[in-house]
Amino acid sequence: QVQLVESGGGLVQAGGSLRLSCAASGRTFSSYVMGWFRQAPGKEREFVGAIRGSGGRLYYADAVKGRFTISRDNAKNTVYLQMNSLKPEDTAVYYCAAGDPSTTLVVVATHYDYWGQGTQVTVSS
Repeated sequence: QVQLVESGGGLVQAGGSLRLSCAASGRTFSSYVMGWFRQAPGKEREFVGAIRGSGGRLYYADAVKGRFTISRDNAKNTVYLQMNSLKPEDTAVYYCAAGDPSTTLVVVATHYDYWGQGTQVTVSS
């Protein structure tokens, strides 16, 4: 069982930055694929990015590539989402998720086993 707790959301002006954190419980955190997803009002949950435990391979959605950076600190059981050059369209509830190391479709929400409660990010224009 893995429990995930996100933090770091808030209100920021367009062009600003935020860093989200996701603290995980569990001894096998380092092996999990960790993903970030977001859901805006009236829209489906969408993939933002992911990082593998082994080797740290990174994946990003086109909408955030070059602006967002995912990293993880396995010693602290924490994954981060650094968001720069934020746009109003980035406004959403952001969720972190943990998936089995064998997961291949990291962009698909149903391939993740554990989810955090989400943290609100609001970008004003």
